[in-house]
Amino acid sequence: MEPLSTAFLLTAIAGLLILSGLASRLSQHLGVPALLIFLLLGIAAGSEGIGGIPFADYSLAFRLGMIALVLILFDGGLNTSVDVLRRAAAPASILATVTVALTALFVAGVGVLLGLSLPIAILVGAVVSSTDAAAVFSVLRGSGIRLREKTGAVLEVESGLNDPMAVFLTFVATEVLLGAQTLGSHTLWLLLLQVVVGMLGGIGCGFGGRVLLRAVHLPAAGLYPVLTVAIAFAAFGVTTLLNGSGFLAVYLAAITLAAAPLPYRAGIRRVHDGLAWLSQILMFLLLGLLVFPSRLWPLVQEGTILAAALAFVARPLAVLPILLPFAFSWRERFFLSWVGLRGAVPIILATYPVLRGVPAGEQIFHLVFFVVLINSVLPGATVSWLARRYQFAHPQIIVPPANVELVSLRDYPGEFVWYFIAHASAVSGALIRDLPLPEGCVVILVIRGDGVVAVRGATRLQDGDHVCVFVLPEHRPLLDLLFGQGSNELE
Repeated sequence: MEPLSTAFLLTAIAGLLILSGLASRLSQHLGVPALLIFLLLGIAAGSEGIGGIPFADYSLAFRLGMIALVLILFDGGLNTSVDVLRRAAAPASILATVTVALTALFVAGVGVLLGLSLPIAILVGAVVSSTDAAAVFSVLRGSGIRLREKTGAVLEVESGLNDPMAVFLTFVATEVLLGAQTLGSHTLWLLLLQVVVGMLGGIGCGFGGRVLLRAVHLPAAGLYPVLTVAIAFAAFGVTTLLNGSGFLAVYLAAITLAAAPLPYRAGIRRVHDGLAWLSQILMFLLLGLLVFPSRLWPLVQEGTILAAALAFVARPLAVLPILLPFAFSWRERFFLSWVGLRGAVPIILATYPVLRGVPAGEQIFHLVFFVVLINSVLPGATVSWLARRYQFAHPQIIVPPANVELVSLRDYPGEFVWYFIAHASAVSGALIRDLPLPEGCVVILVIRGDGVVAVRGATRLQDGDHVCVFVLPEHRPLLDLLFGQGSNELE
C-alpha cells in the first residue's frame, strides 16, 4: 500500500502545482497577488474543500514554512545590490523596526476595542505587523510594472528586513501571554542581541561563502547552487543557535555573497529564483490546507474591521510620520504606507501560538488568516493603478523572446542586455557597422518576428527587432541612451 500512498500524494502535489501555475495568470487580471490564489487553492483542496485532503499539522507547517522563508529571503538578498541597500538602508531600517512595532501597537488597540483581551490583541498585532515583498512585487510584475529606484528600493529592503522584528515580537508576546517571560529592559537587550548577532552572522556567512565558492572547483555547474543553499541554511541555523536573528542573517548573507564575483552566477540566481517560487507555492498551499472555512465565518466581522484598520489606520499612522525626516514627497509617503501588503509571514507566525498551546490559538490563526486575505485583496487591487497614477513606475518593458547568458566559472565584467527597437529609437534603420558602440561592446543577436537574423555589419535594424548586446558595466548608460531602456531577465 505504501507505493500507492506515495503515488497518490505525488499525484495530488502535481495537480496542485499545475493549478497554481495556471492560476498565477488569473492574478494578472484580478490585480491581486498570485500568492493569494495559491492560498485559496489550498483551502479548496483541504478537508472542508472539494479536495477533501485532511491536514492539521501545525508543527509541520511551521517548520516547512521557516525553511521556505529562508529560501525566499536568500533569493531576495541575491537580487538586492549593495547600492540599493545603501540608498534605502536608513528609511527601510526604521520602517522595518519602529514602523513594525507601531503597527503592532495600533492593531492591538483596535483589537482591544473589539473585545479581545490585551495579551491576545498584542499577539495578533505582532503577528500581522510585517509586510511581504513577494506579495507587492508579484502584483506589480503581473501588471508589467517596475517601480522606480527610490520607491522600489525602500519597499524591497524594508520587506527583507522587517521579518526579524515581527518574529521577535510574536515570540515575546506568546511567551508573555503564557507567563513564561516578563517584559522589561532585558527584552530590549534581547532584541539588540538578535539584531547585532544577526548582522554579524549574516555578513560573516556571506564572506565565508565567498571564500568557499572561490576555493572549490566542482565537476558540474549544477553543484554550485547546492553550496549556496547550504550557505543559506548555515546562515539561519548558526545565527539562530547563537541567539541571533536567523532571517536577518540569511538576507544579509545573500547580499554579501552576491556583491562578489560568483561562479555560474546566472545559473545560481535562476535556481534560487525557481526554489523561491516553489517554496512560496508549496508554503501557501500548505497554509491553505490548515484553514477550515467553517471557522472563518464567525470571524468575518472582527477580521474585516482589523484588516481595514491595518490598511487605513495602523500602517499609514506608523509610516507617514516616520518618513518625514527623509526626502520623500507626500505621494511617495502615501504610496509606501498603502502598499504594505501582508503575505506568508503572518500566517506562518500565527501557527506558533498554536504550537505553544496558547488558549484560542487556532482561533487566532484563522483570524490572522482572514486579515491577511482581506489585506491582500483591498490594497493589492489598487497597487498597480496607484503606481501609474503617481508615476512611480518605469515605462513597461517589452520582454525579449529569448535569453542569452555566459556560463562560466568566472564572473566576467559584462552582461547581455536586450533592447527593443521602437519607431522612435535612435538606431531604428541603422546598419550594425554604423552603430557608435564603445570598445568591448558588441551586438550578439537580432530576433525579428519568429526568426533569428544573423548579425553582420550590413544588417539593418528595423522597428520591432529585439537586439541582444554584450555591454560592459561602464558603458551601460550610453547603450541605454542609444537603444532605449534595456531589459535583462536576471536583473
